[in-house]
Amino acid sequence: MKEHTVDIQTLETIFNNMVRAMDQSKNDIFIISEQSRASLEEMQNELVVIKEDISRVITEGDHLEELTRHARKRLADVSKNFMKYSEEQVRDAYEVANDLLVRLSINRMEEKQLRNRRDDLDRRLAALLDTIERADQLVNQVTTVINYLTSDLKNVGEALETARQKQEFGIRIIQAQEEERKRLSRDIHDGPAQMLANVLIRSGLIEKTYDEKGPEMAFKELTDLKGMVRNALSEVRRIIYNLRPMAIDDLGLIPTLKKYLSTIEEYEKDVEIHFRSAGQEQRFQSNFEVSVFRLV
Repeated sequence: MKEHTVDIQTLETIFNNMVRAMDQSKNDIFIISEQSRASLEEMQNELVVIKEDISRVITEGDHLEELTRHARKRLADVSKNFMKYSEEQVRDAYEVANDLLVRLSINRMEEKQLRNRRDDLDRRLAALLDTIERADQLVNQVTTVINYLTSDLKNVGEALETARQKQEFGIRIIQAQEEERKRLSRDIHDGPAQMLANVLIRSGLIEKTYDEKGPEMAFKELTDLKGMVRNALSEVRRIIYNLRPMAIDDLGLIPTLKKYLSTIEEYEKDVEIHFRSAGQEQRFQSNFEVSVFRLV
């Protein structure tokens, strides 16, 4: 049988081009996601303002409706007892009633427009959230494929020789990496990212509070804001510690694990962890200790 030869250089060129294209696609998706998040923040701020405007317009409308009711009653009395009032009084009663009616009509129209704008923003916010979620999913999927290609199939010649073994081993590595990335992404999203988003919104309201309610209320809002920033900083430190605690370089694996598991119990009040190590404590190579720590 004729032996088929494989042009490894050509395969590697194709492979590298494919990886670059996928990496560029991942960056494009990430940019779309970030732009969507910026639009989301703008719309959320606009929605807050519109809801405040709706509340103001409704209050003004209720007041105008009350004034219009009295003006109509006055006009009806003037019309009924026409001979008792002067021409100027009749004209004034009619003009006041008509002016209030026009203002009330404008008020109702403004309220309707604001409500339509609010509903439109709610729909667009829901669509943006869906876009962001889909973009994040695509980035994760593309990242998984790129990691697999670059970590397991970089050397195409070797991959052709031991494809099945490398595939199985590579998938297990990628699964572990992706689980770690998902956990880190979830921690950042649920912790610092959410806290910082709240800080951004609250900081925008402090100036408004200062203008409307005075420095005392603004200072109270600022104090609350400092507490939110302090909590976000604490959460960031916790995430950094989970990635690679500095104690592992100084103390070693066993003391670091004990401290780490103790920290988990502090954060998770309902969790009780029992740790036991066998054999004599000793230091290992740094990479080995970090690998075991990440595994735990």
